Amino acid sequence: MADQSSKPHVIIVGAGFGGLRAARRLANAPIHLTIIDKNNYHLFQPLLYQVATAGLSPEAIAHPVRAILRRQKNLTFYLAKVQAIDLETRSVVTDKGNLAYDYLILAPGGTTHFWEMGRLARHALGLKSIGDAEQIRNHILRMCEEATLERDPAHQVSTLTFVIAGGGPTGVESAGALAELLKTIIPGDYPTLKHIPRKVILLEASQRLLPAMPDDLAAYALQALKKAGVEVRLGTAVRDYDGKTIFLSTGETITSPTLIWASGVRASPLTSSLPVEKDALGRLKVLPTLQIPRYPEVLIIGDAASFPDQDGKPLPMIAPVAIQQGESAAQNILRMISGREPEAFHYHDPGLLATIGRSQAVARIGSLKLRGGIAWLIWVVVHIYQLIGFRNRLQVMINWAWNYLLYDHPIRLIHHALTGVREPRRHPSLPNPQEHPGQTLSKPA
Repeated sequence: MADQSSKPHVIIVGAGFGGLRAARRLANAPIHLTIIDKNNYHLFQPLLYQVATAGLSPEAIAHPVRAILRRQKNLTFYLAKVQAIDLETRSVVTDKGNLAYDYLILAPGGTTHFWEMGRLARHALGLKSIGDAEQIRNHILRMCEEATLERDPAHQVSTLTFVIAGGGPTGVESAGALAELLKTIIPGDYPTLKHIPRKVILLEASQRLLPAMPDDLAAYALQALKKAGVEVRLGTAVRDYDGKTIFLSTGETITSPTLIWASGVRASPLTSSLPVEKDALGRLKVLPTLQIPRYPEVLIIGDAASFPDQDGKPLPMIAPVAIQQGESAAQNILRMISGREPEAFHYHDPGLLATIGRSQAVARIGSLKLRGGIAWLIWVVVHIYQLIGFRNRLQVMINWAWNYLLYDHPIRLIHHALTGVREPRRHPSLPNPQEHPGQTLSKPA
């Protein structure tokens, strides 16, 4: 034990969906609870794409961890980056020092998986954090600005070509929102571009979108995206990307300065050093109780856990899985503290939702299949309900109402100070201001 004279010390690594659910379940337990996260906020990742497409501000989908858990008297929050887990000494190694534990719930989440394509990873835009989302938003708006300065029509078209890789919920929702954004802002904000072709291209390696959805709902989503102006290419994978040219599995290429990567997630690098068998995505293969072999005091949940479903396939890396596993892990810790045996985890599938754009969505809830406006209303209600904090819910409702009624995306700001934002490209057709300091870049139309 960390300290025989004190209450058991439980550490939760990660304040995501699973970590927060576990913390709340342990609220009244006779323990000392510590949550460690590198961020001081909980992020509602399902709506990250709306930050990326200027529909919501980052503050609308994030809430301070301390505010969420302020009434929990047995809890301490540490803002720190976890560097390693020492299973033998039962300690969590962080950049602020080490913490000993009696029980550990490891919920570090996942990270963008670029499938070992190093050059692509350097140039593609991932979507797993607020920083990623703001970088994408900045980049999209910056491309619109650059296109207004272009003199070469071919360069204008390539600059306004936005490619998304991955036909799962993130890719589908991002493609629909991006197509709507460009359709909304270009005629009003960029009148010189309204006759320039602009493209949103969605690439999917398999022969259908939304693999977790029934075939008919996936087909509906495909047609809805096409109707919204999205070019969908099925059976097409990305092989490489150099920042200018996307190389496809079909042998074709696409010239574009924008590749948004929604084609894979893998477990946090924190799992890599642990002596536990892993799957292809770096997830730790856990026991039915979410424990790991030889270390029963350690439980793994969420994107870090490889847990088989009824068909033997690992459960998907989605919020409902993490939430239910967080509940189960917390209950098992309480059982062990009281001298009882932990119980096996059983996942109950709540269904799946995906929005395609304005008033368009698909939903699978048990055996019920919905599409169109009804599915979209359910999607809206579910996502507002799941947000943490009244302020966040109100802010999201106001932004969505503004967008829906006025066809406007209100968060169209380019933050130059953001780390990692790409500098504007200068095409050969544009004069170099250092070489021609007095030359005007372009004439008004």
